[in-house]
Order: sequence, then structure tokens, then C-alpha cells
Amino acid sequence: MLFARLAALSLATTLALHAHGAGVSEEEELAMSFGDKSHVSIATGSRVPVARAPSVATVITAEDIRAMGAIDLDEVLETVPGLHVSRSPVLNAPIYTIRGIRGTLTNPQVLMLVNGVPLTSVYAGDRGLNWGGQPLENVARIEVIRGPGSAVYGADAFAGVINIITRGAADIAGTEVGARAGSFDTASAWVLHGGHWGGIDVAAYLEAGRTEGGGRTIEADGQTGLDAIFAAFGVPPASHAPGPMNNDYKLIDAALELAGGPWKLRGSYKRVFELGSGAGVAQALDPTGNNASQRLDVDLSWHDTDAGNDWDWLVRGNAVRYTEDSQLVLFPAGTNLGGGFFQDGMIGNPAKWEHRLRLDATALYSGIAGHRLRFGLGYVDEDLYRLRESKNFNPDFSPIGNGSFGDVVDVTDTVPFMVPHQREVMHAYAQDEWSLARDWSLTAGVRHDHYSDFGGTTHPRVALVWDAAYDLTAKLLYGSAFRAPSFSELYLINNPTAIGNARLKPERVRTLEMAVSWQPAANATLGANAYRYWMTDIIGLDSTNVYQNQGRQTGKGLELEAQWEPARHWRLAAQYALQHSENQLTGADPGLAPRQQAQLRADWRITSGWQAHAQANWVGERRRQFGDVRPPVADYTTVDMALRTRSANGRWELALVARNLFDSDAREPSPNGVPFVSLPQDLPLPGRAVFVTAEVRL
Repeated sequence: MLFARLAALSLATTLALHAHGAGVSEEEELAMSFGDKSHVSIATGSRVPVARAPSVATVITAEDIRAMGAIDLDEVLETVPGLHVSRSPVLNAPIYTIRGIRGTLTNPQVLMLVNGVPLTSVYAGDRGLNWGGQPLENVARIEVIRGPGSAVYGADAFAGVINIITRGAADIAGTEVGARAGSFDTASAWVLHGGHWGGIDVAAYLEAGRTEGGGRTIEADGQTGLDAIFAAFGVPPASHAPGPMNNDYKLIDAALELAGGPWKLRGSYKRVFELGSGAGVAQALDPTGNNASQRLDVDLSWHDTDAGNDWDWLVRGNAVRYTEDSQLVLFPAGTNLGGGFFQDGMIGNPAKWEHRLRLDATALYSGIAGHRLRFGLGYVDEDLYRLRESKNFNPDFSPIGNGSFGDVVDVTDTVPFMVPHQREVMHAYAQDEWSLARDWSLTAGVRHDHYSDFGGTTHPRVALVWDAAYDLTAKLLYGSAFRAPSFSELYLINNPTAIGNARLKPERVRTLEMAVSWQPAANATLGANAYRYWMTDIIGLDSTNVYQNQGRQTGKGLELEAQWEPARHWRLAAQYALQHSENQLTGADPGLAPRQQAQLRADWRITSGWQAHAQANWVGERRRQFGDVRPPVADYTTVDMALRTRSANGRWELALVARNLFDSDAREPSPNGVPFVSLPQDLPLPGRAVFVTAEVRL
């Protein structure tokens, strides 16, 4: 009932925002307002209609992003059916939960790509611990598949794949400058240019921004639990709680693309600095924690479509250098973890340097009637080549000296948390897109990956697509996937909270899906899909804090989505996702992920030059982890709104965006703990926020 009331109020408010203006042609403005989401390339490597793609896919266009007023990638991904953006207490990093599959503190089960190149860090197996945010000004479209994708993409395409496609010269077509300011001391500015230079297509982008992140109050933290234990001995409390989360960060994001003939060179740079520690790396508030990361990515590709009428060749090389550096107070001044008091707090300063070299070759052959054959070979060199750590505590958590800042010593060569490691990965795959009969197509593929540190793994995928009628498509999908153990899970040492295990095997998942897409009218589409999955060899910590393959999980669910354009100026959309997962060892829900999600959305082109957007998002029925006796996490509903206007000649645009309009007390679940839960009141999400954006085309 609350969800319905808020959605109605949001829609009524949108209807009240009526204004006048003059604009370009109606057809052009409709395209700019709603965009084209009919095709996807992430499912097979080739551009195919979404309805006929051999996967369950979602496409979000740049126009869609602008309509909803999204500022960061997380806001966009929350609109994908079956995908929920949760939060980790570590650095407040996003955890992309797909169909109930998620990590506790990190997010290695979802593969993120930029222009088809993985962002995976070798240390943690996800996007990197110091991720920060991801701006959207240089994004042309985002493609998401739910379900396994290892047959095409290899490691970590486990629960799903997210591919961010950046804007090329034709997408920008000129020079754009923009700026944004708003709540939580948020400010950013950017410039983009797309054009031609000496026969070369050039696309350039630069953005700088900052935010305080809207960190709400943490009522109690891990130090609060320790204070309660030592209170009986007359020890004064040391916790910073109640206190705000430390969600600050600053960011520089840049990219350059040069394209000419069959060649394309891309370079990108992302620097995140002064990144706060969220609720604390050790789940104890750290107001001064300072984290940074730098990522430099260079990608060179050669795409020859003229090798013959039946062949299409793509050769690609990619080099990445990624670094992380942190200065942390894990527990505050006055803490005692059983080995003595720390005068200035328990201090740790880890740093990591890694690089990755990737070479890929793909051939597409269409010389056999009814078939599109794709073959691929690849090689990856992953090297965590340098680590550094200084701290003022011993491996048993006792202080070095008095536990002061002056007692911080370099332990890189004495008791490091890890030593450098390197591994090589080779892969080969084959895929056939076969039009086996009228209105029937079968996509079948298999991929083998061989890792130098734990061996090989093979994964198939099969998809049968039936155009049952001109307006009805049905799919039956089966796929398997794997997640490679990260370097931290394999090789951590001298760490009493987690020890690596070089004998780990990859996590594995098998998924069976059925999907239907129906277009009952030209202005309406309906989609439904049901799935079931089986996970094995789940990596987790045993009773001695050593990583082991010790878990199994099953899950099933249903995802529904609908879109209707009742008039040329209106678009209404709704979606609902239901999932139920079970840990096969405990017989209980794995916890943390929502069992139900729903969303309502309305986009209205009020008049020429004006557009309004309203969106209500409901997250419900989140269970606790096994052994956690706290009550279930409260459901929440948030409402977002956006209003934007552009000049008649399209030279400038203004947007006003409100997030969590009704200031809902929304919280994401915190993990269980022993002997106490470190964050008993969970992780609060930001409250109401308002942002203003201005863009000018020169």
C-alpha cells in the first residue's frame, strides 16, 4: 500500500510540472527522449535484437540515462530487473546482486566490462577495492545480461555481465561542456569532444568531481562491541559511533579514442582519491581513512570486415596498470583487541600494484547457409607485481610499541600480508548461431580456460529461440560459468582474519532459464523469465579462517517487466523480481539479498523541449545470514524525480534531479559476526538529495 501511494504521489507531482517551449521535430525529440533499446551485442559478440538474443538482456541507452537523471552507474543498474545494488561496509563499495548471488564484502560474481574489456582486479577479483563511483557523461549505452556468460567472456561472468560502451566521435559530434552541483557538497565538471583530425575520428573526454557522499549516522560499530566487553573493567569507550559514515571521494575520469579504417586505439585513465572508508574497513568508524586508486588502460584493435565476403576478423591487445594505496585506522585510539591498548589506534597502510596484458583474436564466418560461426583465442598475463605494507600491530593484533603513529613500521619484508604473484590464462572458444528452421534459432558455444595456478575449466552454453508469432518470442537457455579464485583467496598470509589456500578450485554455477517476450500492441511490450541455478564449490572461510571450497547454493526466481506508451509523449514501465535461494549446507536463505523487488517508472515529454521523469523503487524481504538473530531488514521504498529542458536549437540543457525525494530511512544489511555483529543497525543509504546539471554544446 505504501509503495502504491508513493508511486501515485510521484506520478501526480510529475503531472504538475507543466511548462512550455519550442523544439526540434517531434520524431527527433522522441528519439532523444526515449532512445533505441532494440538491439544488444553483449549476448553473442554480434549485434542482435534484444528479443532474439540468446540470453536475458537489458539495454540502457544514453537517452534513457538522461531521462532518469542518473548521475552514477549504480543508479542505472538498480533499474535492471533482478539486479539490486547493495553496499559493503568496506569503503561503501557497491555490491551488484543478481538473482540473490552476491559476496559479503566484495563483488567478484559479476563481470564488468568497458567496451568489452574486463575491469577485474587480480587481487580481489572484482572491480577493485577502491572503486569509488562511475560517472555517466561518456557512456553511450549499458548492456546487462543476467545469468552465466563464461562461454563467451570467461572468468567471473558468473551471475551476470555488465558492459559499458563509451561514446565515440559520432556520438559526441562536436564539443560539449557541463557542470553539476548539489547535495552532500557534490560538484563535477566535464568536457567532451568528437570530431575528425587528419582522417582520424577523435573522441576525447575529461571529468573531475567530488562528493561527501551523504554518509548517514552509524549508531553502533565494531568498536562499540569491544567497548561493551571492556566496560566491565572500567575502560572508557573508544568508538566514534554514533557518527557519520565516511563516504567522501574525489575523482578524475578521462578517455581518448582514435579510429581510422580498421584500427581503433582507446586509452582511459581513472583516479579515485581521498576516498573515505565507509563504515570502516574493519567495520569500525574511521573518520580519517584515506584511500586511492589509479587505473590506466590502453586498448588497440584491428577489425577487418573486408578479408572476404564470409569472414570478419578482430584482433585486440589490451594493457592495464592498476594501483591501490590506503592509510587506515582500523580501530580507533584506545582500542584493545586482547593484546594491549593502542595509543593512536590500530593503523594499517597497505598498497598494491598490478598489471594485466590481454591478447585476443576472433574470427566470424558466415559462409555456411544458416550459420554464423565464431571462433576465439586469447592469452592473459595477470601480475600482482608489488605489495607494500606498514602498520603498528603484530599478526596477533597486539600493538607494536605503544600502538602510536610513531610505532608504524614497514613490514613488507618481514610479515607481509601477501607476496607478489603472477599467473597466465589461455582460452579458446567456438560458437555457432544456427538458424535451424523457419522461426527457430539455436546458439551453442563452448569455451575452455586454462590457468597456470589452478588448471583448466570448460563451460558450455546453449540457447534455443523460437519466434512463435510475429509479436511473440520464446527462449530456452542453459549455461554454466565459473569464478576464478582471486589472489587474496589463494595467497593471503600473516592475516589472522583470513588465510589463503592455493588448492582452491573455481566456484561454479549452472543455470536453466525460460523467457518469453510479447508485444501485444505496437506501443506495448511484456517480458517474463523464470530461472533455476545450482552453485557448487563456493569459496568461504572455515572455522580456522582459511579459504575453502565448502558451499553449495540453489536458487530459483521469476522476473517480469512491462512497457507501455499510451501516447506519443508518454512511456510507462514496471518490473517485478522474485527470487528464493537456499544454502544447501544450512538449509537456510543465504541472506543479505532481497527476495522481492519492484519498480514503477513514468517518462513524460511535457511539451517540446521539456521532459519529466518519476520513479519508485521498492526493495523487500531481505533475510539475515545463518546464525544472525537480528530481525529481518526493513523493506524500503525510494522515489526519484527528474525534470529537464533543452533549448529550441539543442545547444543547451538544464536538469533538476531529486533522489530519495521523501527521505526514506533505507538501509542495506550488514554481515553477521562473532562474538557480536559489528554494525547491528545495518548500513544506512543517503537521504534526500537534489542536484542541478547544466550542459552546453559549443
